[in-house]
Amino acid sequence: MKPAGGMEREAPAEPRAFFVYPGQLAASAEPRYYTTILGTCVSVCLFDPHAGVGGLNHYLLPYGTELTGPRYGNVALARLLREVLGHGAHREHLRAKVFGGMTSSRPMALHQDLGGGNVALALEWLSAAGIPILARDVGGHRGRKLLFHNQDGAAWVKHL
Repeated sequence: MKPAGGMEREAPAEPRAFFVYPGQLAASAEPRYYTTILGTCVSVCLFDPHAGVGGLNHYLLPYGTELTGPRYGNVALARLLREVLGHGAHREHLRAKVFGGMTSSRPMALHQDLGGGNVALALEWLSAAGIPILARDVGGHRGRKLLFHNQDGAAWVKHL
């Protein structure tokens, strides 16, 4: 796996990693590795390196309602922010990394790019929240396997 911005160390050999499924999110103040597989979906990793708190989400579609849950980016991003703050992160120290959003070879509707819409939402939301993006690996025509360390924000990506 190649480093994805920020920390330039080698990926750990085989860390015990918590798998985050589509429509889920996870955050902790305990040292953890999180992993997920992304296609048109997007994962936003939020972390506070000063507090050693972080987490990520894995959303499938840009917009939904709170009732639809974190399968939708606008819900997943708001919930992830609440989670990391609830674990002791400080908003002014939050940093982000964004992954996924490959271009679908079969758009659901003419002129619709689901992956691009998911990425655009993440970038707009983070900008509006004032959270700097330290790294991104988005778009393209290949999926990704992501490994993220919550305490320092180190991330590695393998293109599939």
